[in-house]
Amino acid sequence: MNVYDWDDTIYRGDSTVGFVKYLWLHRPKTLINLPRTVWFGLLYVIRIVPKLTFKSNLYRMFRYVEDMEKVVEDYTSSHLDHVKQWYKDIQKEDDVVISASPEFLIQSFCKKVGIKICMASVVDIHTGVYSGLNCHGKEKVRRYREVFNDTKIENFYSDSYSDTPLARIAENAYLVKGDNLLPWDKK
Repeated sequence: MNVYDWDDTIYRGDSTVGFVKYLWLHRPKTLINLPRTVWFGLLYVIRIVPKLTFKSNLYRMFRYVEDMEKVVEDYTSSHLDHVKQWYKDIQKEDDVVISASPEFLIQSFCKKVGIKICMASVVDIHTGVYSGLNCHGKEKVRRYREVFNDTKIENFYSDSYSDTPLARIAENAYLVKGDNLLPWDKK
């Protein structure tokens, strides 16, 4: 089994950042939430609030979108060209994606790409409220073990050393930089 991060790994760019910009452009009512986003973004940057608090306040913008399911469908369909060719070339039936992005967004992409199993941050599509922790770092390992127990990970791919906890439990791990796959330093 191969396990992948999504953003900047399989997907060129950050799908959540792209989705937020898409909402601002296609559902301008979401801009009502912009001052709150800027305020909590500043508090996060100067380390007064944790990332989860910032993201929760960013995602409050979802409350201003009446047709979120349609918007997610439109966004993911129009951004499939961001899936990297190297991934398409090695894709397998049992691939797993584990991401910190909202699960509803990642599930929509994965379904279209043919990835059957994905885990991500559980965020309410209508309110932006988290159920549980941001699926990041050690939480990715916990979520993996919750579903797969001790099933081995043959290959793990990510663009970020914040995923070292998952890299450590994989037989092989690769750091993704653009379209280059580099050996992971598991130290």
